[in-house]
Amino acid sequence: MSSHLIIVDKSSSFKFDRTDLEVLTTKDYIARPELVRTRNPKIVNLSRAYSYLGAGYYCSLLAEARSHKVIPSVKTILDLSQKSIYRYALAELEELLKRRLHKMAQPPEASFTLYSFFGSADDRRFQDLTRRTFDLFRCPMLKIQIRLKNDWHIHSLQPLSLDDLRADQEDHFRAALDAYTKSSWREPTEKPAPRYTMAILHNPKEALPPSSPKALQKFIKAGEALGITIELVEKKDYLRLAEYDALFIREDTSLDDHTYRFSKKAEKEGMVVIDDPNSILKCTNKVYLAELLKAHNLPAPKTVIVDRGKIPWLEQQIPYPIVLKIPDGSFSRGVYKVQNRGELEATAATLFEESDVILAQEFMYTEFDWRVAVLNRQPIFVCQYLMAKKHWQIVKHSTDGRFEQGSFKTMLVDEAPKAVVDIAVKAAGLIGNGLYGVDLKQNDRGIFVIEINDNPNIDTGVEDLRLKDELYKIIVREFIRRLDGRTNGEVARS
Repeated sequence: MSSHLIIVDKSSSFKFDRTDLEVLTTKDYIARPELVRTRNPKIVNLSRAYSYLGAGYYCSLLAEARSHKVIPSVKTILDLSQKSIYRYALAELEELLKRRLHKMAQPPEASFTLYSFFGSADDRRFQDLTRRTFDLFRCPMLKIQIRLKNDWHIHSLQPLSLDDLRADQEDHFRAALDAYTKSSWREPTEKPAPRYTMAILHNPKEALPPSSPKALQKFIKAGEALGITIELVEKKDYLRLAEYDALFIREDTSLDDHTYRFSKKAEKEGMVVIDDPNSILKCTNKVYLAELLKAHNLPAPKTVIVDRGKIPWLEQQIPYPIVLKIPDGSFSRGVYKVQNRGELEATAATLFEESDVILAQEFMYTEFDWRVAVLNRQPIFVCQYLMAKKHWQIVKHSTDGRFEQGSFKTMLVDEAPKAVVDIAVKAAGLIGNGLYGVDLKQNDRGIFVIEINDNPNIDTGVEDLRLKDELYKIIVREFIRRLDGRTNGEVARS
């Protein structure tokens, strides 16, 4: 059984042979919610009267009140009710339109109309335009009127209902509905519909991903065991992100690439998301982390913020060797050790080409770094990452793009020094209640926080060495806990 519920004005209006879909009338959905058989339904509201206070409007309004995901949302209905409201989006959409027309060998010569069913265009040449329109205004059926008057422009966006569907459009609508509900028709099985769906954002081409393909498959299997469907998505899937209930980011995050945009969009859509935008914002900038640790009196190597004029002053603050870092480097990248003034000036000059400020930190050699993984303010595993052979970091990067990693030792939380775990949990708590990897060093002077990572490694044969498959289930359960909290109208524990 699909998790989608179709709302129509009359049962006879839905002529499509999809016995796996539950269909209710607007009247029944509004007045008899006990008739809804689908658990946590995703509602497709195909009512005719979307007008303010009309039956279709009330269906979407009540769906949101009942914590049912619904398209169109009340906001979308109101946005599309007046051109003066949706005008803000037309500039972007018209730019897409003109770009597409410019590339056509034989573009239309007069005004024309596009029909969008779940973002699928009746004229495939304009698929990018209808997908983006659907992303902005998640309305199942939309009529897009395009006019030519001196220049091309979008005249109107008009929601449609099943009653507006022409006979020659039925096949297109059926295909779009099948694609949107994520399965073409098949004989119903006894397997229950998943409680939720989760997307894992990954990059198959990433050299040092936080989770390998094998680990990603373990997340998927953990989801199957716990009743949540998990699918892998990539950068190209941005426009369909809102089809999921949750997002788990499993590629290196950055404020200036798609990972942050995915996180922001997921948050805006009301999805459960790890890494959340606030965590990415805080963790990806080492300048912020240095000030945060200092402000809360957490032990850290002596660290100073350096601009172009502070090189002589820096030598008075920190003895050689000095570690220089760009603010947004990750996993040993953008981190350099300098031994003297010449190396300091040369390396700093290179780093200042990327950032107006850099970090300088006292060098603190240890044979290994502690890594404590923290989820929702609770430690879940501990690792020792040993330095790469004949190197001072856990990963040795070569100029040709190759890299060499040190060895490791994985342990259960109870097997690690309590002082190390306690400091790590406190440091992660300064960021939020997401999933973090806290790196620490320990020497005869004490325990020091080096870094808080928003996207810690969870990999087969390393981080999961002791917990095995249970590690993946721990993380998936946290997503389910948060999703259950939202479904029940509660605020997830922070």
